[in-house]
Amino acid sequence: MGPHPAVAAIRLAVRRVLHDVVTEYNRRTEQAGRAEFAEAGAGARRSGLPERPDTPLVLVACSGGADSMALASALAFESRKLPVRAGGITVDHNLQPGSGLRAGEVVARLAEMRLDPVEAVAVRVGRDGGPEAAARDARYAALDAAAERHGAFAVLLGHTRDDQAETVLLGLARGSGIRSLSGMAAASGPAGRYRRPFLQLDRQTARKACLVQSIPVWDDPHNIDPAYTRSRLRHEGLPALEKALGKGVVEALARTAQLSRDDADALDTWAAEAARSVLDDAGRLECVKLSVLPPAVRRRVLRRAVIDAGSPAGSLFARHIEEVDRLITGWRGQGAINLPGRVEVRRQGGRLVIRQS
Repeated sequence: MGPHPAVAAIRLAVRRVLHDVVTEYNRRTEQAGRAEFAEAGAGARRSGLPERPDTPLVLVACSGGADSMALASALAFESRKLPVRAGGITVDHNLQPGSGLRAGEVVARLAEMRLDPVEAVAVRVGRDGGPEAAARDARYAALDAAAERHGAFAVLLGHTRDDQAETVLLGLARGSGIRSLSGMAAASGPAGRYRRPFLQLDRQTARKACLVQSIPVWDDPHNIDPAYTRSRLRHEGLPALEKALGKGVVEALARTAQLSRDDADALDTWAAEAARSVLDDAGRLECVKLSVLPPAVRRRVLRRAVIDAGSPAGSLFARHIEEVDRLITGWRGQGAINLPGRVEVRRQGGRLVIRQS
């Protein structure tokens, strides 16, 4: 008798990602060559870190919730059948009493699954961008540092199809354009470090997988706290949409994310090619050449230019780019546009001058 359907589903999703990881790891190893890996090994010895083995290390980011515990269990099971080492990281945000104790319990459960290495990392959450964004920034910074410290090839995240639907709706509410509607990518981060195996699975499947395997889970009270936007959307917004529009809203939103991502990727590629054709000999953007580009392509060129000048991508919104775009399409002698990161954009002599003050 095979495993429960929910367990089979999460294992299959993880197996597919691990096969991709092994294939990519072998390809990169072959491309790098023996000399580069020998040099990297020498550097690791000088820094006190162990040499990198011949198999990739995959870490699971685990909060102790149902999604990430299901992911950890599937990784532990599937990694034994493949040339992959598996470990786990939990991030203690220090936002609730007893958070350190819970992080220790998660580490113990990961160790019981025979994951190695396992580690709890405590972070300090700032205030920039609101509590949810600040916690996310602190978490990813900790995961990046842990991946570098352990030499991990990939980090698995437990985002589900439900999380994807919520992300699409949040992007729609912000009016941030097609890239926001594309939601979370199956692979993201430096060199595709972050992998999301569960984007095609619903949250209930992960919870059921934990239940039938008797895996203890922790339900974060922040996930039901109406003070948080995503929590309100999860418990009020999406149920209201399903009541009004019928079942299938989550699946439709997730499908919208994938279609939007395909379109956004194509437009980004077009914009990258167009960017080279609108520069003068000094590397400045020429307004006349920009004006003939389709708006979706032109705004991508402008966005990339101001980010390269030092404007933080996370603080740059559609309204900022629209203001810069008006220097091209609605030029009436207006002054400089001030952007996040102390970046200033002005039109001068038919060119855009973009610099950090």
